[in-house]
Amino acid sequence: MGMKTKIALGAVVGIAVIGAMSANSGDGGGDTKSDGRTSTSAGEKADGASDAKPAEDKPADAKPAEDKAVEKASQAEQFKAFVKKNGSPNEKDAVSHVTKVQGADEQNDILDAADVYTDFTGGLMGEGMGPAKLIASAFADWKDSENGLVTIYDADGELLGNGQF
Repeated sequence: MGMKTKIALGAVVGIAVIGAMSANSGDGGGDTKSDGRTSTSAGEKADGASDAKPAEDKPADAKPAEDKAVEKASQAEQFKAFVKKNGSPNEKDAVSHVTKVQGADEQNDILDAADVYTDFTGGLMGEGMGPAKLIASAFADWKDSENGLVTIYDADGELLGNGQF
């Protein structure tokens, strides 16, 4: 009888955790006001009609060409461009060894994990351990998460270091 109670209690806790995570995901549907009506956007009328202009009438994107190029670049190129613009000389030198970045664009603030690959060799005892901390620090300046972990790897896939972001 005790085993059935433990299983039932575990199921209830699991459902509560899943419910809490889905409530925090921000996918709550339409906004409701205190009187029960749903809110509408500025260009949308209450009956569902829209007075917004069609997409082809909108002006061209006002972003500079440099920003557009950065958006289309790989994560490693975006990271390097950020550090080139905002990093210290030591960070710039360390980040010049980055070859690949994975997981930087997928964040949910629950458990974010990013991997940064470099061209260093030798693992923890090699030359890349010191620069790995600089790379992790620069990554934390680039991306922000409530619960993120960035892991730095060498050319052979061996762990060099990690840090929170």
